[in-house]
Amino acid sequence: MSAKGKILILKLNNQLLSILIRDNQILSIQVQNQNEYAVGNIYVGKVKNISDNIGAAFVDLGQGYLTFLPLTDAKYACVMNRKADGKIKAGDEIPVQIIKEPMKTKLAGVTTSISLSGQYAVVGVPRQEHFGNRIPAEPDSGTQAEDSDSICGRNIVQISSKLSKKKQVRFRSIEALRQIAEHYQLIVRTNAGELAEDEPLIEEARYLTEQLAHIMQIADKRTCYSCLYRGKPDYVHFIENTYTSEYDEVITDLPEIYEVLQSQFTGTDLSLRLYEDKMLPLYKLYAVETRIHELLDRKVWLKSGGYLVIEPTEALISIDVNSGKCEQGKNKEETAVKINMEAAEMIAVHLRARNLSGIILVDFINLRKKEHERQLVEYMRNLLKKDSITADVVDMTGLGLMEITRKKVNPSFREQFGQAAPHKL
Repeated sequence: MSAKGKILILKLNNQLLSILIRDNQILSIQVQNQNEYAVGNIYVGKVKNISDNIGAAFVDLGQGYLTFLPLTDAKYACVMNRKADGKIKAGDEIPVQIIKEPMKTKLAGVTTSISLSGQYAVVGVPRQEHFGNRIPAEPDSGTQAEDSDSICGRNIVQISSKLSKKKQVRFRSIEALRQIAEHYQLIVRTNAGELAEDEPLIEEARYLTEQLAHIMQIADKRTCYSCLYRGKPDYVHFIENTYTSEYDEVITDLPEIYEVLQSQFTGTDLSLRLYEDKMLPLYKLYAVETRIHELLDRKVWLKSGGYLVIEPTEALISIDVNSGKCEQGKNKEETAVKINMEAAEMIAVHLRARNLSGIILVDFINLRKKEHERQLVEYMRNLLKKDSITADVVDMTGLGLMEITRKKVNPSFREQFGQAAPHKL
């Protein structure tokens, strides 16, 4: 298996796709959202009504586009059309940011915790600060920052838990980041761990801080339903949210996308290439149609001859592991262990590629030895740690099923691509 893959950005059936592919296998894929109200956008919304029984406020972003805001989040809202009294009411105008796409019957989700993200950092407005006139002072570059860790009520530089302790200490010690964290929430992302120098991280954090300060300054000068900030295209987010250790190049055959990426990633180490071979389209070069068919098929074959059956339902995702064509050797336990380990690797890949989330129950081939069962659970846990979306093994149920949970962020790939996609290809 090669060390790194490629990120492809291309069009197929009039849909713009972002794909992380390695060894002819799709590891992650996203369809460009055509919705005007995209994740990352910031609006001055109006609270239409409040439902105490479900703990939510419903916020209109304009044109009747309703969104869901948890009341636990709403208490931090900055009311812009009346004097704040610590409560939120119908008719209140508040700045919100879209953080979740609508899924099936669920509305899009919004938050009052405004933040901007890049490839290496996320900068957010502290809870105690407000939009409008209460703007956090810009950090004084000539002032020695105090020890943030020891100051009650102040922010510290937060670091991705996936980075080593050594790198966490290194990033927390960077003076420029500590100064920003005195006034803003600052998170150093996992990708920063791949940087040879700190300057790209510092420059990005400062740029995001300037953008956020500008949004805060203009918020109270805009009318209700105004869009204060329009997020980056999904394909830019896709690159930023993919671990740089997983790919060595971004390739697109779309000149207009190539230009956007050149401007977005100026000054970074991103290796970007415009594919111009008209005789062999990019999607054919990487057999994208075939790979997508595999993601939409309920049956997934393993190299050993075994296979998975993946069945999404309303309540949960069920995955059945079968020995299939795999010849049973003299030691059935060893064969079962081999198939289960291979199945675990493929399950981790398909959970991410298909963007399956919620409760996942996996029926592995039965193992007689508890030691082998524990090894399988630990192996699955380690595989899921590589997922950029939070996923973990809960335990083995009394019926011998492995219970996995994966955070719901976006619709599944099947939902994004459309139920009719297999017939279009």
